[in-house]
Amino acid sequence: MTSLAVANPGSLIQSVDWVAIAPPLIAAVAALAVLVADLFLPERHRKWLGRLAAAGLALALIALLPLTGGSPRATFCVQNVAGGSDNGGCSYVADHFALVFQLLALGGALIAALLSAHTVEDEKLPGGEYWFLLLSSATGAALLPASRDLATMVIALEVASLPAFALVALRRDGRGAEAALKFFVSSVTATAVMLLGIGFVYAASGSLHLGAVAQGLEHAPGQLKPLAEAGAVLTLVGFAFKVAAVPFHFWVPDTYTGAPLPVAGYLSVVGKAAGLSGLALATTIAFRPYAHTWGLVLAVLAAVTMTVGNVGALRQRFDTRYSAVRLLAWSSVGQAGYLLVPLAAAGYAPTGVDPLGATAAYALIYGVVNLGAFGVVAAVGRRAGTSVDDFRGLFARRRWTALALAFFLLCLAGLPPGVIGLFGKVVVFRAAVDAGLGWLAVVMAVNVVVALYYYLLWTARLFAPAPGAAPGAEPGAAPVGEAGAEGPLPAGLTATLGLTASVAVVLSFAPQLVLQVAGGSLF
Repeated sequence: MTSLAVANPGSLIQSVDWVAIAPPLIAAVAALAVLVADLFLPERHRKWLGRLAAAGLALALIALLPLTGGSPRATFCVQNVAGGSDNGGCSYVADHFALVFQLLALGGALIAALLSAHTVEDEKLPGGEYWFLLLSSATGAALLPASRDLATMVIALEVASLPAFALVALRRDGRGAEAALKFFVSSVTATAVMLLGIGFVYAASGSLHLGAVAQGLEHAPGQLKPLAEAGAVLTLVGFAFKVAAVPFHFWVPDTYTGAPLPVAGYLSVVGKAAGLSGLALATTIAFRPYAHTWGLVLAVLAAVTMTVGNVGALRQRFDTRYSAVRLLAWSSVGQAGYLLVPLAAAGYAPTGVDPLGATAAYALIYGVVNLGAFGVVAAVGRRAGTSVDDFRGLFARRRWTALALAFFLLCLAGLPPGVIGLFGKVVVFRAAVDAGLGWLAVVMAVNVVVALYYYLLWTARLFAPAPGAAPGAEPGAAPVGEAGAEGPLPAGLTATLGLTASVAVVLSFAPQLVLQVAGGSLF
């Protein structure tokens, strides 16, 4: 009889916590369901694929509810010497950090799906492929925040990224292929550098689990410390690329311009959330022994990123084609700098203080208002264009759409009545001050003032006299012969604008609903 190599082979069999992995699993199953349904549905019923995708994302969001109470749930764990397991040896942990970023990833994907309904039809995009790729990318983005070993993190990052390349390339007008190529080449380069860094980290620490990596790096022999430090820096490159931090930002304006608008909005929120969660996990858990080193690096990166993003937005001409999309692209780079501030503060924060809540809270706020802004750009672009000057007089043509965009822009600027945007910036600013990064807080304050210029300039365009308006007409009056000319918005666009605007208004009246995330520890 053949003897087994382990004393207790039954101990190798683990039960899977299906409730813990339900959110990304439901999104993955929905992706497969869309792919199979696309084979059998006749052409006239293809619109049901979008509804199936939205339903799958909604179910994935509902699956987060059973995880909100009680202690974190973990699965795929390595057993310790005593025969038990703890979260430190698990590859998947559904804790508060994971739930917040899964909410952002799946919620952002759901809004992008609503925003995509008319785009797939108007631009004649292949529906089955589009919805499958969107759901697949959302699956990777939802898996990444719960990953607790470097191998799973890389797989999740690539699952989120690879479908995104194809989504950008689905537009068949030449710009999509060019944008996808730039996105692909730069992303593959960043991933290759990150894999090299992970190899160095594994050689120095002897493990891929984040907690064990931290212990291994802390006790690594002196001759391996240069290798470990180089590995840590290289590992962070891949996540910095997804966040669009400088100098890994150069792909953003061209990719957003060449991609379908819902895909650009998706990348600006969900793609950024995936990279941000990976960056937070790698730094605060795996590379904690080098906290002061990566804290300084991230602080400088945050300062440069917000400055470059805002300067790029300032230099954007409002009369050029696609200038509204490019302005939002540069704005997203600047916002990435603000999101990095609490991560940098985490490297200097005393034990027991967790500034990551400020990043999570600001990311939730940014996700809602930025997707709303992309929704308005998509609505205006159907009949006019996507230059900022095309928004002149929007209040006269579409009063509620103009008010929604004005509110989104004021939230991004941090001005009343966009109170939630103001509170978000205050929380981030406070994280920098509490960590002793006064110089970074000053840089952030200057950049917030600089950003006010282009946000307010765009807002003023909305209420300027509309082209062709009758002399002496009231500011809110429709231009002569244009009343109702644009017709009603598609249901998906209406749902997107209504949902994002409603959430932003509710959060402005009750900011504690999201800012309470900043008050406690996420791990």
